[in-house]
Amino acid sequence: MAPKKKTKKSTKKIQEQKVVDNDLEAKYRRSVLDVAILQDHIALQSQSIQMVQSDRTDLRSHMRELEQKLEKEREDHRDVFSEQSRRYKTMETELTGKVRSLELEVTQLNEELARCQEDLRREKDERQQMRQEKDTTLAELRHKLYNMETDYEKVLHDTLDSLTSQLSVARQGWEDKSTTLHHSYKGLLSNPVPNAPDI
Repeated sequence: MAPKKKTKKSTKKIQEQKVVDNDLEAKYRRSVLDVAILQDHIALQSQSIQMVQSDRTDLRSHMRELEQKLEKEREDHRDVFSEQSRRYKTMETELTGKVRSLELEVTQLNEELARCQEDLRREKDERQQMRQEKDTTLAELRHKLYNMETDYEKVLHDTLDSLTSQLSVARQGWEDKSTTLHHSYKGLLSNPVPNAPDI
């Protein structure tokens, strides 16, 4: 039996499904790219914090050396010491503010990364659900097709059986008529016709 031709509706549904699949795939690629960019940004911020903390440690170490020198020359260099202390406090305040700012930025980026990962997980779940629905629909259509093939096969067999029995009945009727005609002609041929001229 020839398969059914696709209707315009099923073609349209397939095209819509392809568009939805392409959109989901594009969203998925964008999400993966966003996650990679955020991870790179976090790595750079972490390196910056480490550099700032290293600089802070170096500055403290440097200030300790300066303080030791100043202790030796306290009487002669009081003005220099107070200036260095003021600078140290200013740098420490600036670096502390910068560290807090970077820590806040890292926290925000981590939250954004978590949101992106949640969006990615949700999109994966939606895609999986759509795939399952598509597989279910395909299975139902295959089942319907199998049932239709079985029904058509049954109708065809029933029709052929009916036709065969009708042909058998007709053949039996023809054979009976043929036998009757044969006997009738045989009887006529075996009995000579009266007053028939001799040849």
